[in-house]
Amino acid sequence: MIDTIKKVVEKPIKLAIGLMSGTSLDGIDACVVEIKGSGKNTEINFMDFITLEYTKSEKERILKLCNINTSTVDEICYMNNYLGNKMGEAALKVCKEANINIKDIDFISSHGQTIYHMPNLHSTLQIGELANIASVTGCLTVGDFRPSDMAYGGQGAPLVPYIDYLLFSSEKKGRVLLNLGGIGNITVLKSGGEEEDVYAFDTGPANVLIDEVARIITDGKMTFDADGKMASMGNINEQWLEEMITQDSYLCKNPPKSTGREYYTTEFAKKLYDEGKVKGLSSFDIISTITAFTAKTIQNQLEKFVLENHKVDEIYVSGGGAHNQMIMKLLSEYIDAEVSCIDKLDFIGDAKESIAFAVLGNEFLHGNANNIPTATGANRKVIMGKLVLPSV
Repeated sequence: MIDTIKKVVEKPIKLAIGLMSGTSLDGIDACVVEIKGSGKNTEINFMDFITLEYTKSEKERILKLCNINTSTVDEICYMNNYLGNKMGEAALKVCKEANINIKDIDFISSHGQTIYHMPNLHSTLQIGELANIASVTGCLTVGDFRPSDMAYGGQGAPLVPYIDYLLFSSEKKGRVLLNLGGIGNITVLKSGGEEEDVYAFDTGPANVLIDEVARIITDGKMTFDADGKMASMGNINEQWLEEMITQDSYLCKNPPKSTGREYYTTEFAKKLYDEGKVKGLSSFDIISTITAFTAKTIQNQLEKFVLENHKVDEIYVSGGGAHNQMIMKLLSEYIDAEVSCIDKLDFIGDAKESIAFAVLGNEFLHGNANNIPTATGANRKVIMGKLVLPSV
């Protein structure tokens, strides 16, 4: 076993697959990257990326697991193995797309699928069994990162800031890396800053409420508002928008903090939709205002917790929300900084988080601490991750 790990760690360039399945439940993102070095010397060569989409039935089953009223232990047990197999399939598929033999992959690193996150109780659960990924692919597999941070008093999130620091720090510009998945999260990078200067937290909802309202409006025919087209057909109700901001208790919490579907639930979205109807708004006005809520929460959190102590010159956006033209337009209007898609940095925005977990896996294999305590609230630097070896 030691020899197997040593062989991988000592390779100057490793071929890795990163797997990510987020709050939006679009599917499993899988990337292939070459990784040279580790820590501050990390260099990435992107090779390919795919998303293995979830079927409607799979989405519904996972959503039920995220709700304490519909989740059951037997379904959690089954879906843990089921998703492990599907994540293995995603790894095989991205290799096929990249014309790479799976036998040439040095390791796979998987985030898993979060079904419940209780940061204040230092508890979280990601499913997608690592043993199944290793079995399907025959690859050394790393994953389950969050619990290690939580064992030392952290919230287990956000984890991507460590990668943001390694890959996107600037000597001249103060940057914010904004990821818009189901939940929004930011990494604040001081110009010329060190790791201890990194500041990060979840800002609130990104796509999670928009997606739910899109389902309501279309009676389940659409699971998201593609490019923000529905939102652009409505008008923002400014008074209601301010009420949303004022009434959202998460926005008042001090960082370090993280959130998820446990707070921004299906019921939360349904309540907002019903409120909009009571106010006499059209469905398009409702989704327009809820889309503005995502942008406004980001402005609110920057003003409340960041801008007083950090100069922000540039904001680079990744995740599904970067494709929502209304969100991007509103961010540019609400925030006094240059707002761009992360693609401007010659980086594939949709693949960012899967790449991040490939790098986190590389750090784990090198025995490097790979959390940022100022982001997660952990009481020390921690080596996050668990390892499964294939039986081949």
